Amino acid sequence: MGIDEITEEIIRREGGYVNDPDDPGGATKFGVTLGTMQRLGLDINSDGRINSRDVRALTRAQAADIFMKQYFEVPKIGMLPLPLQPSVYDMYVNAGGNAVKILQRMLGEFGFETLADGAIGPNTARMAELAFAEAPTFLVDAYGIARRNYYYNLAEARPSLRKFARRRDGGKGGWIARAEEFISSKFHLSAAEHAARVRSWA
Repeated sequence: MGIDEITEEIIRREGGYVNDPDDPGGATKFGVTLGTMQRLGLDINSDGRINSRDVRALTRAQAADIFMKQYFEVPKIGMLPLPLQPSVYDMYVNAGGNAVKILQRMLGEFGFETLADGAIGPNTARMAELAFAEAPTFLVDAYGIARRNYYYNLAEARPSLRKFARRRDGGKGGWIARAEEFISSKFHLSAAEHAARVRSWA
């Protein structure tokens, strides 16, 4: 799958305009936040202000361009092993530099030392290549599982975010379902396992 196809998949997952008061990203469309648009100076309606109206006016093509440039090219995700790129790219859109820190910490746990600074450089790329050469299939699943754990831990620490990890009916929330799109089905949590993981939440 090429970068264009991966980007379209991300836009599909993110959906249209939302402005959830509990979402740290604030007003968002296709996964592009108001904060990102302000940082990039994207005054789409040319009224001298960058606000939720500009987020609403964002097109799919503009969102795709932002993702490819700011969330794939700038963080140098293309330096990673090809099968790992879709999950790290998708996570970078969702969590910024934490996507890379998750990978770096995971590599360290596997004995491939790299500084967890959230930046992909020659050492991180090299360690990822070495780890991938040893366990190509497992590395992709391991990263997806680490993503899933990150979401659970984040929701554990911040109760206002729990609705993104657990639905009202108790099932897997959007964050967990999203992570598991990049994990082999044999490593998906069962409904009972998910329920046990969130049982302590109010």
